[in-house]
Amino acid sequence: MHWRDAEREYEDEVTGETTLGRMFDDAVERHPNRPAQRYKGGIYDRSLTESVLELADPDAFRAISYTQMRNVVRNLAAGFRDLGVEQGDRVGIFADTRMEWAQTDFALLSAGAVITTVYESSSPDQVRYLLDDPDATAVVVENERLVERVLEVEDDLDLEFIVSMDRLEGYDDRNDVLTLAEVHDRGEDVFDLERYEEWLDAPEMDDLASLIYTSGTTGQPKGVQLTHRNFRSNVNQVRKRYGPRPDKDDELPVIDETVQSVSYLPLAHVFERTSGHFLLFASGACVAYAESTDTLKEDFGTVQPDTATSVPRVYEKIYDTIREQASESGAKKRIFEWATDVGVEYQESDDPGPILSAKQSLADKLVFSNVREALGGEIELLISGGGSLSKELCTLYHAMGLPIYEGYGLTETAPVVSVNPPEAPEIGTIGPPLPGVDVRIDDSLVEGETFDDPGEVGELLVSGPNVTQGYWNKPGATTESFLEDDDGSRWFRTGDIVHLRPDDYIEFRDRVKQILVLSTGKNVAPGPIEDAFAASEVVEQCMVVGDGKKFVGALLVPNTDHIREWADEQGIDLPEDPQAMCDNERVREYVGETVAEVNENFEKHETIKQFELVPREFTEENDMLTPTMKKKRRVILDRFEDRIERIYEADREDRVDPVSS
Repeated sequence: MHWRDAEREYEDEVTGETTLGRMFDDAVERHPNRPAQRYKGGIYDRSLTESVLELADPDAFRAISYTQMRNVVRNLAAGFRDLGVEQGDRVGIFADTRMEWAQTDFALLSAGAVITTVYESSSPDQVRYLLDDPDATAVVVENERLVERVLEVEDDLDLEFIVSMDRLEGYDDRNDVLTLAEVHDRGEDVFDLERYEEWLDAPEMDDLASLIYTSGTTGQPKGVQLTHRNFRSNVNQVRKRYGPRPDKDDELPVIDETVQSVSYLPLAHVFERTSGHFLLFASGACVAYAESTDTLKEDFGTVQPDTATSVPRVYEKIYDTIREQASESGAKKRIFEWATDVGVEYQESDDPGPILSAKQSLADKLVFSNVREALGGEIELLISGGGSLSKELCTLYHAMGLPIYEGYGLTETAPVVSVNPPEAPEIGTIGPPLPGVDVRIDDSLVEGETFDDPGEVGELLVSGPNVTQGYWNKPGATTESFLEDDDGSRWFRTGDIVHLRPDDYIEFRDRVKQILVLSTGKNVAPGPIEDAFAASEVVEQCMVVGDGKKFVGALLVPNTDHIREWADEQGIDLPEDPQAMCDNERVREYVGETVAEVNENFEKHETIKQFELVPREFTEENDMLTPTMKKKRRVILDRFEDRIERIYEADREDRVDPVSS
């Protein structure tokens, strides 16, 4: 049986049609003594470790079993109910990804509540909107700092209580501000198993489970309505692709109860919520919480995970760290560069032959085995989503024995639409659709000559049980986002241009709104050009510009550390001022060589004709990235308006530059 047929037919104890609370409770029944969560010491002043859970040693991880996690979840659910939470009430979670986030999520879902998520980085105005728009009756926050952020806007909200995951001091005069431990203890006193069972099964499958607000690269975020069926069906769909199907070769990676993962992406975002949370707990896996992306390398080494989910920007950062540490001396740098060249050649070869195979074996012994060991030595699969991953970078990871399976999804699809299968990964694609997900292409938004790929190119439309019914209190936006057939079937308009190949694999092109239309009439997708710099040691980030202009330009963020090392080697005295360094002609020439190399892979009208170097990295902290690390293009355009004007000065295109010389 072909693997595509096998995954469509596959069912097991994990797949099913139950509420999310029941899904978790069933997993506990199957795996009562297996480790469910691992939490780190020395990071948080957790209220639950006062009396409920043991304190973990600083920088060490302590595990709790599925039974222990369920006890916490049950008591919290009873505590929230005792505080007045009723079925259908909206309750916010406003915290970083951590053990308590997951426990609170399942507790509120088990109590029948609807979770509305708030990113930890949200400003007071954003907090006001994200709690007011859904009419939230309560909010669970991370610590005292976020309690104060909520209190700053409480007059505009109708909150009955605020709960902090960490310990609090100085709120004795307020009976509406509690710690999570107090909610737990309150629930423990009133818990009744029969009543709890009723709560688990009370919601209908089409009842709301969560409101997740789109991160809002443009405009005010919209609340995506996701039901128990939306999430549950997506868990089933991903399980069919990655579960331990009997047709799978024993050497293929699977997601089952033996898996251990590191979780660090925002649980407030749908990608981690489904792939790194609902799916893993339904499967009986163990989730360790890294608590910070700054300590990922150390946490991977300590936890020794089998898998992790991440976004392209994090994979880029991890690779940068690997390359820097492997290139501490000139000799090590040459060996690393040789090994990666060999690895890529081997990975891309259909028939490597004995000589290339011997080189790959030596490269693995000298370099790749050390890289894998630094990340814990047990990685079997990495999942990438939430943005487009560079084909070159993905190939490099596969070459190092760290396979990244790229996928695609949206908040509105709960979220996974497609992902590469372990049986037949195709680097450079986002895989074929999951079983039960229907896709089709609307080519009306793409000019016929823009893309000449075999297959269909256009906007991706999606239908399936994982697709939202629409946006909270926004019927107009809901209508605009769906195409309805004569037979009543509804197709969600993703707003993404893709190439659906004849073999059913999908290649991502770009957002419809981000396609650049040059004044010459040519259409250019900026995403692939920007992704081409992902593995560069010279350029840290790229944003392509040129909408309505005669040619393609780019804002480039240089790798400052590398540039200064290069300058020292060349005997070049660079100015200390970051912008002055960016304006240095020798630096521009050096960066221009990298741009010229990238340009070789694109059509003439897609090549970067002029660029400007900018000294500030695009980050969430400076508001140039969303919490899910997507570029806020409008913000970046505003911040560097003067630099973009320089790119398109009247005589600029004819100027002899490293890119065009």
